[in-house]
Amino acid sequence: MNGALCPRFHKAIELIGSRWTGAVLRLLMDGRARFAELRNAIPEISDRMLSERLRILEEEGLIERHVLPDPPIKVEYELTQKGRELQRSLEAIGTWAEKWLPSSAPAAGAAAPEGKPVKLSKKTSTHA
Repeated sequence: MNGALCPRFHKAIELIGSRWTGAVLRLLMDGRARFAELRNAIPEISDRMLSERLRILEEEGLIERHVLPDPPIKVEYELTQKGRELQRSLEAIGTWAEKWLPSSAPAAGAAAPEGKPVKLSKKTSTHA
């Protein structure tokens, strides 16, 4: 190891490791979803935070925003090819988490002990 940190690796970890980003990506791996569906699947996230995460993921080319013009207007989000290519990496993180992190994480919606992540329910995510 030469001691230098690859800037691309660092950017990727910072992007994917941002709070709620893994959960949003994991949910979108199941297919297109509307804002309200994402918010309901991640009860702890605020509308503002979800909007911010979706905007950043769209700017980074990981998701696409689809506006369906039929009344009422609907907006759906979907992973791009670039976003879908994260699936194996996120699954690997999930496998690691199952092995090394305690299984006593609180259910979605419950407050986590300080410094501990909240595990999403099976329906929403097993690896985010």
